[in-house]
Amino acid sequence: MHYEMLVIGTGPAGQKAAVQSAKLGKKVGIIERAEVVGGVCINSGTIPSKSLREAVLYLSGFHQRAVYGAEYRLKQDITMEDLAFRCSHVITEEIHIIQKQMARNNVDLMFGAARFIDPHRLVIRHGDEETEQTADHIVVAVGSKPARPDTVPFDGHTIIDTDEWLTLKCLPTSLIIIGGGVIGSEYASIAATMGIKVMLIDQRPRLLEFADHEIIDALQVQMTAIGVDLHVNDQVVRVQKEADHVSVQLQNGKQLNASMVMYSAGRIGSTAGLNLEAIGIQPDARGRLKVNEHFQTTVPHIYAVGDVIGFPALASTSMQQGRLAACHAFGLPSDVKWQLLPYGIYTIPEISMVGPTEQDLMRDQVPYEVGLARYQEIARGKLIGDDIGMLKLLFHKQTRQLFGVHAIGEGATELVHIGQAVMAHGGKIDYFIDNVFNYPTLAECYMVAALAGLNRLPRPWLPSEMAARQGGIA
Repeated sequence: MHYEMLVIGTGPAGQKAAVQSAKLGKKVGIIERAEVVGGVCINSGTIPSKSLREAVLYLSGFHQRAVYGAEYRLKQDITMEDLAFRCSHVITEEIHIIQKQMARNNVDLMFGAARFIDPHRLVIRHGDEETEQTADHIVVAVGSKPARPDTVPFDGHTIIDTDEWLTLKCLPTSLIIIGGGVIGSEYASIAATMGIKVMLIDQRPRLLEFADHEIIDALQVQMTAIGVDLHVNDQVVRVQKEADHVSVQLQNGKQLNASMVMYSAGRIGSTAGLNLEAIGIQPDARGRLKVNEHFQTTVPHIYAVGDVIGFPALASTSMQQGRLAACHAFGLPSDVKWQLLPYGIYTIPEISMVGPTEQDLMRDQVPYEVGLARYQEIARGKLIGDDIGMLKLLFHKQTRQLFGVHAIGEGATELVHIGQAVMAHGGKIDYFIDNVFNYPTLAECYMVAALAGLNRLPRPWLPSEMAARQGGIA
């Protein structure tokens, strides 16, 4: 069959590329090599890990400890069955939603492993059967998989990658995580909240170096408080399976021992088997594809989106990339402000950011000021038992234009979008002072942070009406 658009992969990027093409009245097919739709996001990555997090927060009573004491727990012994129950429910529901969405938009869903024969032709192998499809445009949205270096003796039980957590029969008593990126940090905080002894290793001086340092410092303090033993600025020399444990030798000479090791240092594009080289597309050493600003590969009618093109490799950005690729393929204008890309990291506590960090502004010698609000000062923070969280606003000293929003704490990934909307319209922090926020809410942090930031400005820099307003600020 001939299609106007064929999409390889049913993860977030592939879904949106297919649906956007269908909304434009095109004949669309989407191919999935697994037996279920959703890709890594639904089946082993984003949704399962966030489901685990929600289950752990609920069963451990984490958010109630500030009120009822550090020993408070809803369930004393959390099992893998407890966690898997919630994950299975959410995954099943998400799969059904995707299937209905494809059917509702008349997108042909095909199962099997796709490979290119020529730039417009694909062969799809499912079991012993092969079918051939052609298309005007093709989107490669195959995602990524965990890196598994030969030096690490993976066995799926005591030495695992991040995708194998859901296959475990029981939880470890102690856990070493190699790699303090987004996934490693998330799993470290989730496991520690359950009471598992966790050791997190990263070769960089601090976790998540792309994020604001003050926010990450707060995250590391909290992770240490819940039992994560951080080993930063160090490298792994050897991972070895012993009779009753796994040992990890560090470059500084330390040896760490645990019942399980999770390797979480990088991912590679799932491009093996696509036969891309035969059509003039060469993946890099990590299986990723290079694209231009329209997500076109070196073959103009073949696009690549999502994790397979590398950073930032977020489900949210992947969705937008898929949509934009389809728009470009069929000549539909679109405009996305990539400089306002939000990040949501579901550690415990969660963190989120949009815009430059303090470090970015200092590097670029931009005159800025900081406004800070802490959850412990906000009534809603007390109500939900979060005395860790904070909201940080960065703004221009003279114009008061909002540059960036950085948050840590419960609801941070939701809270950040208020600031994102203001930034998208070139707004100033004055907006947060001149508008009323529901009380009690975490959104009130914006007003408190804005007032705190204005208090740090030399008064001669302010217009007369702002100076008058400052008179009523403590």
